[in-house]
Amino acid sequence: MSQTKTLSEPTDFSDIRDWVFDLDNTLYPHHVDLFAQIDKNMTAYVSALLQMEREDARKLQKQYYLEHGTTLQGLMIHHGIDPNDFLEKAHAIDYSALTPQPELAAAIKALPGRKFIFTNGSVKHAEATAGALGILDNFDGIFDIVAADFVPKPAGSTYDKFMSLNRVDTKRAAMFEDLPRNLTVPKALGMKTVLLVPRNLETAIVEWWERTTGEDDHIDYVTDDLTTFLKALV
Repeated sequence: MSQTKTLSEPTDFSDIRDWVFDLDNTLYPHHVDLFAQIDKNMTAYVSALLQMEREDARKLQKQYYLEHGTTLQGLMIHHGIDPNDFLEKAHAIDYSALTPQPELAAAIKALPGRKFIFTNGSVKHAEATAGALGILDNFDGIFDIVAADFVPKPAGSTYDKFMSLNRVDTKRAAMFEDLPRNLTVPKALGMKTVLLVPRNLETAIVEWWERTTGEDDHIDYVTDDLTTFLKALV
């Protein structure tokens, strides 16, 4: 990652016309920890489905996540669950931890071109999250796990589907994500890639797959402050 930058310059992104944002831990900071509620709901779902103790259910949940990209994909493959029922229960959370972010809204609005949310979650969850942040109206579209036929990032076919559906010129597009592995395909497609990391990364509690390594050459920029990063571009 010797070429990775932490600060953005307007000229670096002057040719970008499609701005693609992941949702959770990207459009809001990691420390808000909204995803912890979803994580707890997924564990409860696995526990109830398979009649497992919570600890065992959580281990299986994380195993499926690592092997298949999402817990949902693993449950569909191995247990044939109804994905819509899973999404409804997983996203039954309290959004009050999120507050309107007018500076972020203004920064996104000021970006030239189209803006998209590209998430492994649902449209309903994305709308609730972006709505609570006060940024929903600044996006041109939401591509969710249902639109992806339940095949999650980082699968290349899912990126291809998103790009084709929205006619994205990947050479003039940028992707913002909190998971390093989800930026591999965008970089290969010619997109500029930006990784969102927790503030005080060294002390933040994150899973090992959320951390960068010395071989993350597919990451162009790293930031712990999306608003400041975007404001520097306009």
